[in-house]
Amino acid sequence: MLRVRPTVLICAAFAALVVAGAAAAAGKDKDGGDAHRFTVVGHSFNDGGEDRLKAALKAIDDKPDAFAVVTGIKGTTEPCSDKLYQQRRALVDDAKRPVMVLPAGSDWTECRNSAGRSNAIERLNRIRELFYGEPAALGGGKLAVTRLSMSPRFRSYAENAHWSVGKVLYATLNLPANNNHYLLEAGRNSEYEDRLVANRFWLNRLFAIARRDKLEAVVLFSEGDLKALSQPTGLRALLQRAVPANDGFAETRRQVMVLAQKFPGKVLLVDTARLAKGVKPAIEWRGNVGHLSTGAGAVEVAVEPGSKKIFELQ
Repeated sequence: MLRVRPTVLICAAFAALVVAGAAAAAGKDKDGGDAHRFTVVGHSFNDGGEDRLKAALKAIDDKPDAFAVVTGIKGTTEPCSDKLYQQRRALVDDAKRPVMVLPAGSDWTECRNSAGRSNAIERLNRIRELFYGEPAALGGGKLAVTRLSMSPRFRSYAENAHWSVGKVLYATLNLPANNNHYLLEAGRNSEYEDRLVANRFWLNRLFAIARRDKLEAVVLFSEGDLKALSQPTGLRALLQRAVPANDGFAETRRQVMVLAQKFPGKVLLVDTARLAKGVKPAIEWRGNVGHLSTGAGAVEVAVEPGSKKIFELQ
């Protein structure tokens, strides 16, 4: 008969305790999913923004959140300077939790050079260099991310990134609030059109990953509100008149709803659109598609895969 030494049994028991402790620390729910939380910090730089961002990041440092998403790095009245960009990068780097920075329209779309001409594309590229040059989130507790720029055809679009926590896929989309930077002037929409193609590819890839890995939910972060819940579906979609030609979100909105209908899990769209006075952030659902506008504040969301709601505001 084979005898097992007491030291071996002790080591095995210790290892089992370590594994169990790690699972408990990760916040395993009753169905074996990974319960966690994240915070979205709305764009607020036009109203004492830097101080508010510092306060929000400090509050996140004291929470066990898996990550935070910060929308925007400057206000419309602040300079589009490298100095300011680097200052905000350093501020985010000091965070103890992983932080994903989502570009806002005020960060680049309204920037102009000394001659008064639009400098939007050059400034967006500079932001990409400063904030999205690494395969990880900023801040502490490095969170690995996959960027769209890893695809040879879309090397410029590093701001679009995805990462997973448990059975939930998270992703950012560069959709600025000012009508997705769609310009009414004829012949001036090359940036919008190129980004539209990149976002279309990105969304198809995200949902393909979610279906392949049998994930329970997809969460998409953007500054602009797609107004996806207003998009008709089924027969109503076929009968709908053509959308206004100047709706910069129309094509992306249609694509998201089509992909969501083919996805068995939940799809949560999170943006930082302004809220009406007295209105508090809330998740509104239509079928498997949910929408949350956070406004300029910081909103924490609890995530519990395997539960009926999955997402709940704290």
